[in-house]
Amino acid sequence: MIQLSPEHLQAIRNHAESIYPEECCGIIFGHLSEDGKTVVEMMPTENAWSPETATDFPDVEVVDGRRRRYAIAPQVMLAVQKEARARSLCIIGIYHSHPDYPAIPSEFDRQCAWQEYSYMIVSVQNGTAGEINSWCLDENHQFQPETIEKLL
Repeated sequence: MIQLSPEHLQAIRNHAESIYPEECCGIIFGHLSEDGKTVVEMMPTENAWSPETATDFPDVEVVDGRRRRYAIAPQVMLAVQKEARARSLCIIGIYHSHPDYPAIPSEFDRQCAWQEYSYMIVSVQNGTAGEINSWCLDENHQFQPETIEKLL
């Protein structure tokens, strides 16, 4: 389970709509407990997907660039991990959008995912953000739905 405020959900929707028709992406900070993950903060990031990034994935069909793929630059992830540690936070997940596609993970999303993270996906249809779903990898590296609980 991942817990977050309505404001966090709205921030994801706003970011996704502002970047449409490309995929947006961002990092989710928070705390881990036996009860799940609690979101404290979100940080929008630049979608760093590029033809150069695509060369790191030779088995992936490159279609429509940032309209169908996202990447967070490695140097951004490293800097953010250090900042999170200094603030006693953890990176607990990644969010991104699916322009004109459902809020379900793609095969590419699965191949690039890390087991400990939540992956929140927002569907953006014709520029309007809609459904948001969260997913986690199981022990077989397959996505399973994760419950989203809104904090009041």
